[in-house]
Amino acid sequence: MSAISHTLAALNRDNFKAVARALTIVENSLSGADELLKSLSFTKNTPIIGITGPPGAGKSTLVNALISNLLKDGNKIAVLAIDPTSPFNFGSLLGDRIRMSAHFNDPGVFIRSLATRGSLGGLSAKTIEMTDVLRAAGFDYIFIETVGVGQSEVEIAGLADITLLVLVPESGDEIQNIKSGLMEIADAFIVNKADRADADLLTNNLKKITEQKSDQLPVFKAIASQGEGIDQIISFITTAQHRQNSRKEMLLAEKAYRMIQQKRMANVNKRDLQQQIAKEANQPGFNLYNFVNRYLG
Repeated sequence: MSAISHTLAALNRDNFKAVARALTIVENSLSGADELLKSLSFTKNTPIIGITGPPGAGKSTLVNALISNLLKDGNKIAVLAIDPTSPFNFGSLLGDRIRMSAHFNDPGVFIRSLATRGSLGGLSAKTIEMTDVLRAAGFDYIFIETVGVGQSEVEIAGLADITLLVLVPESGDEIQNIKSGLMEIADAFIVNKADRADADLLTNNLKKITEQKSDQLPVFKAIASQGEGIDQIISFITTAQHRQNSRKEMLLAEKAYRMIQQKRMANVNKRDLQQQIAKEANQPGFNLYNFVNRYLG
């Protein structure tokens, strides 16, 4: 039996070592990664829940609280925490892994941090592939927490069955941005840290905006750090009509696009690109467009 076949045979939600090994192979495009991905089988319709929102909204605290609730029923849960990539060493900052330390050694919870790898919005093709590894392992719920910057809020809709947009009362000034962009992808709004001033104002404003849609989106108030409001969010997650069927083609097309994009960019090494730029940028007559054409040629 080959090493990849052995990894696939051992891949299940109760074997965290095998899950971690498979994720490492896929994340780093090690030998056998393509074989592993092509051999994945899915026997369970696992909901993929995207958690997104601005930095400081308490996304990790919310995920912690949701996990604690779901564990009561014996669920096995996986979390992909997408960390910003350092522009200096291209590594993940691993902040979410620290914030989720309460569940880090829990036998019912598998947590993996993933660097954005320069993806503009924070999601890369690797996120899709690693999520599929977790799906194949048979977890009951998969949470994906994005970095909450750039276009990651919008991109998560191309991967998640349910997208929760987490905001805090101070987000009230950003209501127009929410209205113009994020309304398109959210399945529910979470007003976290609802014990702060203006929480009711933000909640009411969000409800007014959602009333303009034919399928009014729910708005939940929560204090994740104290476990308040979590039951209602769990109820929504477990009873909501997952959008998999109505959005199946769109989801698959988005995933295919990301994978094709990754493969076509496979020979473009950002570190090498940076080094080449450093050599040539100060030369007389340097032209970025000529440089790009030479690099691609």
